[in-house]
Amino acid sequence: MTEKALRLGTRRSKLAMAQSGQVADAVSQVTGRPVELVEITTYGDVSREQLAQIGGTGVFVAALREAVLRGEVDFAVHSLKDLPTAQPDGLVLAAVPEREDPRDVLVARDALKFTDLAASSPRGVARIGTGAPRRMAQLNAYARAHGLDIETVPIRGNVDTRIGYVRKGELDAVVLAAAGLNRIGRSDEVTDFLSVDTVLPAPGQGALAIECTASDAELIAALGELDDPFTRAAVTAERSLLAALEAGCSAPVGALADLLVDGQTVKEMRLRGVVGTTDGSTLVQLSTTGPVPATHEAALALGRELATEMLAQGAAGLMGERAH
Repeated sequence: MTEKALRLGTRRSKLAMAQSGQVADAVSQVTGRPVELVEITTYGDVSREQLAQIGGTGVFVAALREAVLRGEVDFAVHSLKDLPTAQPDGLVLAAVPEREDPRDVLVARDALKFTDLAASSPRGVARIGTGAPRRMAQLNAYARAHGLDIETVPIRGNVDTRIGYVRKGELDAVVLAAAGLNRIGRSDEVTDFLSVDTVLPAPGQGALAIECTASDAELIAALGELDDPFTRAAVTAERSLLAALEAGCSAPVGALADLLVDGQTVKEMRLRGVVGTTDGSTLVQLSTTGPVPATHEAALALGRELATEMLAQGAAGLMGERAH
C-alpha cells in the first residue's frame, strides 16, 4: 500500500511552483512518500499596490501559514526573504536548505552592464525598474558616487512582466534576484551580476524556508535532513539584524552573511549590513567578522551586534517603514 501523500503548500507563481517542486522532490526522497503541491493565493499575489504601501511584511506568507495551522497542508515552502522575522506560535522552521546565489542581477536592453546603461541610453538617463527600496537606495548611491545618470522606477509583477518592460523598451533594465532566475531556468537572460559590494541582497535572499507545525515531530525530523547549517546560521544572523533594526522586509535594508574560507577550512563568518534613503543620498554600511555561530543564539547575537552599531551611526532615521 502506498503511503499517503504529503501536502506542500505553495504560492501559485511560476517561481514559487518551481522552487516548491524542487523541495517536493527532495522531501519525497527523504521520506519515501509522494508529495503533492497545493496552490494557495496570498494577499501579496492579488494586490496591485506597491509592496511598501501594503506593508511588505508577511503579505506572501500569511495565507500559507494559516493553511498549515488549519491542517489543510502538511508543510509550506517560502522564499525566506518574504518571512517576517517573528516566528508565529505553533509553527517551526524545520529546514533551510542550501542557499542559491544570493546576488541581485540586471536584465538590460542590448545585453548591457549596469555601468554602461546610462552612457548609451537615448534618454540620457537609464531607467531601471525595481520594487525594492533596498535596491533603489544602493543603486542610486552607487550611481551618485560614480557619476552615472539613472532613475529607479518602482515596478511589481512576476518575472515575465518585469522583463517585459525591458523588451518593450519602457525601461532600460530591471533588477531581479539571481536565485529566482536560476530556479526557473532563465539565468541566460541575465546581462550583469551585481556584486554584493555594489548591492547587498535582502536578508535571506536566495534561501528557502520550509515550515510545518511544531507538534509534528516526525515531519520535523524528516524535513530537518534538508537543512544546511551554514545557510541557517547566515540567514539567522541576517534576519536578526533586520529584526534589531525593527525594519519590515520591504524596508531599505540589505544584509549578507558569508563564510570566510581558507582552502578547505571555514574560518569565520562576515556579516555586512546596509540601510539607506531610497535616493541614495545617505547610506549606513557596516560589517563585522567573527567565529562561525555554533548555536542559534550566537547567530542572533551577531545580527544584533551589527544592528546596534548601525543604529549608533544613524540607521534608524533612514528607514521609511518600521515594523509593528
